[in-house]
Amino acid sequence: MSVKHFLTLQDFSGDELLAIIHRAIELKKNPELASMQSRKTLGLIFEKSSTRTRVAFEVAMTQLGGASIFLSNADSQLGRGEPIEDSARVLSRMVDCVAIRTFEHEKLQRFAANSKVPVINALTDDFHPCQLLADMQTFIEHRGEIAGKSVAWIGDGNNMCHSYINAADRFDFELKIACPEGFEPNADLVQKFSQRVSVCHDPKSAVSKADLVVTDVWASMGQENEEAERCSSFSGFQVDGQLMSLANSSALLMHCLPAHRGEEISAELIDATDSVIWDEAENRMHSQKALLESLLSY
Repeated sequence: MSVKHFLTLQDFSGDELLAIIHRAIELKKNPELASMQSRKTLGLIFEKSSTRTRVAFEVAMTQLGGASIFLSNADSQLGRGEPIEDSARVLSRMVDCVAIRTFEHEKLQRFAANSKVPVINALTDDFHPCQLLADMQTFIEHRGEIAGKSVAWIGDGNNMCHSYINAADRFDFELKIACPEGFEPNADLVQKFSQRVSVCHDPKSAVSKADLVVTDVWASMGQENEEAERCSSFSGFQVDGQLMSLANSSALLMHCLPAHRGEEISAELIDATDSVIWDEAENRMHSQKALLESLLSY
């Protein structure tokens, strides 16, 4: 039997993804229902810093009855130049699943190609599928199924934007992307799903009548030296009360965090008493628990 990986949302069918999300909702309400993965170990290989992703995976694995091992570049031979293929062959003989947070998506693919156990994309420069599980769980919890809805992405055409493009296909919603010129998402990916995805340079047009509005920082990890330039380029793309007033009255606003208040999102929105951003953050643990349960039982 071939190994099941989770490198992008496209590795699972829409029905499989919905099953994971509904299981996450169930486990959130009744944690005792989790399938115990005793004697199972998750390896966490992180080249990028993390708060939510790491804590969510470690807590999820603990609640499943298993264990986790965290390795940063400084802790492993990968950081000293060991070939990715060699590390994959060795580690996958010792642990039951590996979650990798790295820069180049190609590194993740090479590791998975040489792994005997499931590999999870815990974030690369190209995709962040685990966050989409949490986002979709949050929307379903608050508004019901997202199929047929309108989603607006405001900001950089980054890894989160790419995963929202994949999500539009897998969860059957319309995605309108608004970004400054020169910061568009991958053109091939947009073209592949052009029946569901459109790109413009006007946030107001994208947000109009939207059921969900999503944004992210303007400078992602590894782009810190571009922050000043990006702030200038993204002027006018802040999600604030005025912009949200153009969305449907029941629209939700999401941000994967960490956020820069006063830049991509106004402080009044992120700190609002009815904000679902904190549910979205918590759901990283529940959705990743359901994902682990699925992969370790595959």
